[in-house]
Amino acid sequence: MVISLSSSLSFINLTNSKSPISEFPSKPKTHLPKPLSSTVCCSFSSSDLGFQCKEPFFFQKGRYPHGRRFKFTSCAIPGFDYGNFESAQSVLEAAAVLTAIIVVHESGHFLAAYLQGIHVSKFAVGFGPILAKFNANNVEYSLRAFPLGGFVGFPDNDPDSDIPVDDKNLLKNRPILDRAIVVSAGVVANIIFAYLIIFTQVLSVGLPVQEAYPGVLVPEVRPFSAASRDGLLPGDVILEVNGIELPKGGPNGVSEIVDVIKRNAKRNVVLKVERGQQDFEIGIIPDENYDGTGKIGVQLSPNVRFTKVKPQSIPDAFNYTGREFWGLSSNVLDSLKQTFLNFSQTAGKVAGPVAIIAVGAEVARSNVDGLYQFAALLNLNLAIINLLPLPALDGGTLAFILIEAARGGRKLPLEVEQGIMSSGITVVIFVGLFLIVRDTLNLDFIKDML
Repeated sequence: MVISLSSSLSFINLTNSKSPISEFPSKPKTHLPKPLSSTVCCSFSSSDLGFQCKEPFFFQKGRYPHGRRFKFTSCAIPGFDYGNFESAQSVLEAAAVLTAIIVVHESGHFLAAYLQGIHVSKFAVGFGPILAKFNANNVEYSLRAFPLGGFVGFPDNDPDSDIPVDDKNLLKNRPILDRAIVVSAGVVANIIFAYLIIFTQVLSVGLPVQEAYPGVLVPEVRPFSAASRDGLLPGDVILEVNGIELPKGGPNGVSEIVDVIKRNAKRNVVLKVERGQQDFEIGIIPDENYDGTGKIGVQLSPNVRFTKVKPQSIPDAFNYTGREFWGLSSNVLDSLKQTFLNFSQTAGKVAGPVAIIAVGAEVARSNVDGLYQFAALLNLNLAIINLLPLPALDGGTLAFILIEAARGGRKLPLEVEQGIMSSGITVVIFVGLFLIVRDTLNLDFIKDML
């Protein structure tokens, strides 16, 4: 048997949440490369399933990833847009981000063991059949067929290993603290990596910030929709709806427009619109949805403009990085809290690795700078959620170690520990497979073929 610490990115939870809270002088801001339309009303997070098992065959989950200041809770066009694969380059960029995060996480486990003199037998990126491998210092390094995670293998109970079972440098024979360091090192590696990503962004391209303006922007108008028929154009700014003035920036203006449109199917809705230097009114009669609500066929987003802020000194760079890091961490924690508190509402928004790649590709197509925050948020989500004391998570393994410590160094019976971990892994496998199929069917080009 090979004891392995495995992790991957296979689940993502698309939830509305608060965004980073870093502040710069005097303007409402968000760290987004461009306004997100109401079709993509979500923020993301990622996580990890670290566990011990006979064969490292499973992948992990995540949640993800694009930081924002505004909480988009309503959409004029319902549903989530997982993007498409029009640009092979953007897909490869997103996949490269996920692979880097996996390698960093596993490297944390590996280095923590190696530096303590603990025997390690395998380091793998991916699961399944081996595509390429080499051996160095009695460790097999491999690249495997399914790049949905990775694992670090330990020869503790491997019948093919020539290491004596009582060797003090086997992981299972090391003190509790040594084992806890190895198990938690992947989380620490991802946290450090997230900080370095943000620091690199601050120094190289700066942090995107936004300034809010009155009204709600219309980025897109669907052809043959009610909005198109009645004269609304992409780039218009809606200042009022039925005489109600919309607030400056933020998601509330989007929500107000959506609510009025939904309540007024087949009834005239008067919009005050700014186009160029002119303000005028447009009357639109929303079409009726199957559920009786109104729709006009537009995307909506807060009316904001974006600039970049760069530090003037190294202390400024650390200051900006620290505030952004804690802001993104708050975003992840808030998203996680909302997921557990409102699971019945958020369960349908959980998605798998296909969605992660699709969202990452969309971020890369929008603005390559967005990959910085995509990567930082995935790292933070991976770290935070992986600490949960659940079977198949690194936190679950840490929980067993803590129980052992509380029992005065007496481990739980092996059958009990394996039964708990195996049941957790089984559940995650079936959920993961379901999400992969569902997310694949949700891709635009797959829908077009069906």
